[in-house]
Amino acid sequence: MYYLAPSIENLHRIFDQNERKDYLRLDLNENPGGLPQAVINEVLNDVTPQLVAQYPETLHFTEVLADFLHTDINHLCLVNGSAEGIRYIIQAFTSPKGRIVGVVPSYFMFQVYSEMYDRTFVKVPYNDDLSMNIDNIIKEITPETQLLILLNPNNPMGNCYSEEEFQRIYDAAKQNQVTLLIDEAYHYFYPKTFIKYALVDEHVFVTRTFSKLFSMAGCRLGYVAGWPDGIKMVQKMCTPHNTNAFALRFAEKIITNPSILNDLIDKFNEGRKYLIDTLDAHGYQHKGEAGNFLFIKVKTDADNIVRRMKEEKRILIKSYPNVGDFGTCLRVSIGEKQYMEQFINALLELDVK
Repeated sequence: MYYLAPSIENLHRIFDQNERKDYLRLDLNENPGGLPQAVINEVLNDVTPQLVAQYPETLHFTEVLADFLHTDINHLCLVNGSAEGIRYIIQAFTSPKGRIVGVVPSYFMFQVYSEMYDRTFVKVPYNDDLSMNIDNIIKEITPETQLLILLNPNNPMGNCYSEEEFQRIYDAAKQNQVTLLIDEAYHYFYPKTFIKYALVDEHVFVTRTFSKLFSMAGCRLGYVAGWPDGIKMVQKMCTPHNTNAFALRFAEKIITNPSILNDLIDKFNEGRKYLIDTLDAHGYQHKGEAGNFLFIKVKTDADNIVRRMKEEKRILIKSYPNVGDFGTCLRVSIGEKQYMEQFINALLELDVK
């Protein structure tokens, strides 16, 4: 007989329908400038008909990545963007109706996957001043909890956890036998990392992506780091050949050439400083300790600014409702200085009472 899973039928999803070609795209936390063209050309020069025709081989790159992270391949699983790894961890390490704890707002796919697989997602909200009281997280870590999800730093709030804060959360998770998933998609925009816990302890995973600072969102590549037995379980969930040969080539080029990564970091830091300094000079409130994005409280109407940015300036940004004391505000991706100048000039023209 025909069947449709109720958890899928009743699942609410929003799919981006923007045609984004020829816009300045500051709406999805990508690098608007991308990798240098010279890097693109060097990688493509090594592409052969055989590379395209054959299934990708992942062992070599996994060894390169393990060396880059000072670990071994038994602690790593390559995935098709970190979202795939997150999905598999939720599937494998929680049960139907199982209790998952996470902060909100955060990357929405945590809740989507929880609902998709009929899990119970327990939301820990931010304070009105957009700070996070970690005591509110800890009190939700109970023996019935199967998975705790943290983001370091968090998208879209941009907050991070200190070593002391994380240690308190980590201790509570261990005491209650709760698997801990730390999403570090925005690592390198904020270099503090908790990956050492995933590489030396059990029941701790870290997910990362090459989509953000590494500027490879179009290639789809990420990885899960964790203890070997846990990584084996994630690998069992993966589809055959779930990564692609182009992504592996680009990623290897970046992580084996420190100058490329350093250049990406320097350009980002210059753009972030310019954006924040200019917002401060014009009296704008903003929030985002880390990550490549910023909340901005505008002086007029955020939704109207988003619409006019698209229609008049060909710049794509987002508005977020109910962001604590900010109310409805802008969320803007940060890129190198030339793109921040383009955005700021448009904002100052449009956001006039």
